[in-house]
Amino acid sequence: MARYFNGKEVELLAPVGTFEIFKEVIKANCDAVYFGGPSLNMRLMRKGYNFTLEEITEAVKIAHSLGKKAYVTVNNLLNEGEIEEAATYLRFLEEAAPDAIIVQDFAVLALIKQLDLKIPVHSSVMMNVHNVEMVKALQEMGVTRVVTSREMDLHTTRYLQAATGMELEYFIHGDMCSVHGANCYFSSLVFGMSSNRGKCLKPCRWDYRIKKDGNVYPSEYPLAVKDMFMYEHIPELIHGGITSFKIEGRMRDKEFVVMLVNAYGDAIDRYINDPAGFERSKDTELLYQNRKRDFSTAYAFGRPGLSNINKRYEGTGKFYSTGKVFSTPTEERELGVKRLDEIQGELSGAGNKNAVAVPEISVHVNNLKQAKAALEAGADHIYLSGDVFEPDRPFTKAEILELAAVKGTAKLYVCVPRMMTELQFDIYDALLSGERLPIDGVMVTDLGAVRKFAGKGYPLVGDFNLNVYNRLSAGFYKELGLERMTASLELPLLDFTALLANSPSPLEAIVHGSPALMYMEHDLHENAEVFEPIGEEDNHFVDNSVLVLMTDKGENPVYRDAYGRNHLTLAKELCLLPLVKELKEAGLSVFRIEGATYKPEQLRQIVATYKTALNEPETAVELFAGLAPVYAGYTLGALQFDGGAAAGVGGAGAGSAEEDAATGEPADKDSSLQAPVSTGV
Repeated sequence: MARYFNGKEVELLAPVGTFEIFKEVIKANCDAVYFGGPSLNMRLMRKGYNFTLEEITEAVKIAHSLGKKAYVTVNNLLNEGEIEEAATYLRFLEEAAPDAIIVQDFAVLALIKQLDLKIPVHSSVMMNVHNVEMVKALQEMGVTRVVTSREMDLHTTRYLQAATGMELEYFIHGDMCSVHGANCYFSSLVFGMSSNRGKCLKPCRWDYRIKKDGNVYPSEYPLAVKDMFMYEHIPELIHGGITSFKIEGRMRDKEFVVMLVNAYGDAIDRYINDPAGFERSKDTELLYQNRKRDFSTAYAFGRPGLSNINKRYEGTGKFYSTGKVFSTPTEERELGVKRLDEIQGELSGAGNKNAVAVPEISVHVNNLKQAKAALEAGADHIYLSGDVFEPDRPFTKAEILELAAVKGTAKLYVCVPRMMTELQFDIYDALLSGERLPIDGVMVTDLGAVRKFAGKGYPLVGDFNLNVYNRLSAGFYKELGLERMTASLELPLLDFTALLANSPSPLEAIVHGSPALMYMEHDLHENAEVFEPIGEEDNHFVDNSVLVLMTDKGENPVYRDAYGRNHLTLAKELCLLPLVKELKEAGLSVFRIEGATYKPEQLRQIVATYKTALNEPETAVELFAGLAPVYAGYTLGALQFDGGAAAGVGGAGAGSAEEDAATGEPADKDSSLQAPVSTGV
């Protein structure tokens, strides 16, 4: 039977990885369990884990017979080849009748609507829900519960619940990420293993050194966070508006999960029975002695800073599917002739009804000088960043007016931040609700921004972190009013080609630059502000004023924005210049350059080069040969990997990438198109 406190339900939600574990955990002191089926979920790395279809049906029956609930994770991003599989699976789940499914990709919501299915839906933590507008939008779509962003504090959960009445689910114990949900692309772009599709190689748990201003700082594992531990804060959770207390751990063994469930269940019961006399630390020592990592309350009470960084048992984890230890970064694939030939061949077979005669160039900029340089070089669209990197400051209205006066036929867009607090919504609402700005649109970064700004009279363009991965999610955003979508940054070749061929809307893609691989609240600059340096060494490819994470393979620059968030970028430059002709023929409408980290004169040259290549595609390879990299070399990013759209199985082409990563052998051993400046990841 469910627990209640003052008439409000309090649910302890337990993870289970296999049916055998389920049979024990469901009898423990929990109210509900969650688990994955044979496909389309975020825990596919460990062989033998997850449930068969028959086990799902049986588990739901057993849970219901005990008065408990069962939730099924359908929380992967879907590629084109998985859409039919997902439809079949969702029909099965309607028959199996779990209490809800947990979803990341809006394609699943679109399928449920298309098929007229009656399946309760909870939004996954990978939807990164973090503001009232997002919650209201999901409510309007029929979502009945939100798993909140990992970075959400309990003051905000209380506010969200009061403002919307939505059920909130909150992680209370277990493995956490240092990056905002669905905003980590490191594993995808460097190894072809998508963190948003359940195959992350966890580069956040590698050993790095921090370097800034010519100094090297002690860091060890600056991105590796401690395990969440809210055992001593049951009162704060209950009074913070949380309905479901979620334990992470679908890959954990039976004894460990049962121990956690019983300890937390007992604590909840004791608080409900005697709030004033509640003993917070009754089983703290038991949990501490059996911890996998050290403990933290993460963001529950505000930004935790360096106290959230873990040093226990890092760098020693095994890949579940191979059993091989992977404790240090490894070689990435080089940009080679052989791979370019393969990509060109695959793209030449694609086609899109949205193809245009001459595609356009968009440039994402950090300051006024960059914007003017891009305009002078012929850019067609200018995106004014909503996450401006220091030392620059957010764009002023005066700067917007100045650019509008010189932009000519080019289009100018205001971008909103990737994470929007309630205050930021108020700020941008004020900006866009007053006298009409001389801009041509707004670039939106989350569902809440779409809902809030769709009625302001400005065209909307979707940013890459909306993770549009298939035609259904593209169609979903088109129905909400977006005129153009930026393809997910982590689409491998077959999935990217399939999206180009099937998208119902014009597509944009990032083709050049050093995009942010990790977007996080965690401030790496604190290390350089708190610790004494242990050595001296200049940065190799960026100014010493830029903080970099060093490995034995290279340097990843980390920029801090005006809100204190950190953006870890590629060590190399993404460069698809040699593929301009094929991308144009395949239907890519807008070629986007991430220009925020370039000097104006560098950006001017890059934009002009792409402009020439789009007008004269046969010159693209020659132009590439004459374009020297600004950073540690060039990479094709996720296009280095095939992906699984053609096979119709999640990540069919990614298996070889995993083997390459685990063994440290570069997969493409053909001659490189450039002198290897660095093998940095």
